[in-house]
Amino acid sequence: MLMMAKFRHLFYIVIFTLLFACSSENKNETVKETSKSIIPKQKYALLIVESKSCIYCAQLKKDLKTEEILKKALEGMDLYTLLYESYTPVKTNIGGKLVELPEKDLARKLNATSFPNLIFYDKNGNIILQIPGYLPPKEFVCVINYVKNEKFKEIKLQDYMKKCV
Repeated sequence: MLMMAKFRHLFYIVIFTLLFACSSENKNETVKETSKSIIPKQKYALLIVESKSCIYCAQLKKDLKTEEILKKALEGMDLYTLLYESYTPVKTNIGGKLVELPEKDLARKLNATSFPNLIFYDKNGNIILQIPGYLPPKEFVCVINYVKNEKFKEIKLQDYMKKCV
């Protein structure tokens, strides 16, 4: 009887181990499937690096959903987000070279360690402008137009903002 109890205990351990191993494999496959690309299709793109605990990131998300002036300004520009705490693989051409790395590593590579972090870049992966921190909708629209209308080729952002706001 004691031998039977030991055998049953060993059987449960083996079954549990097999189930756990199978579920781990499925999790890895899911991560591979959720890999995303932030390679622009439009002429310009905006990458927003955010953090789970950032209240300003939450406000920016709300602004992007509710503020019509922001929605209109972003037309014709790709919009991407990265979560600083995420290890999801992301494909990018930022820096001019195609790479795939975890979101957190890309954020660090871009020195995006304050949130939200707004990174404007072109189709070739050249960074045009990086702004750490939240911008109210009207100022944000000015910055978007600064990039979309290629004013960055003519004037400094600070001077443009004085005329815009």
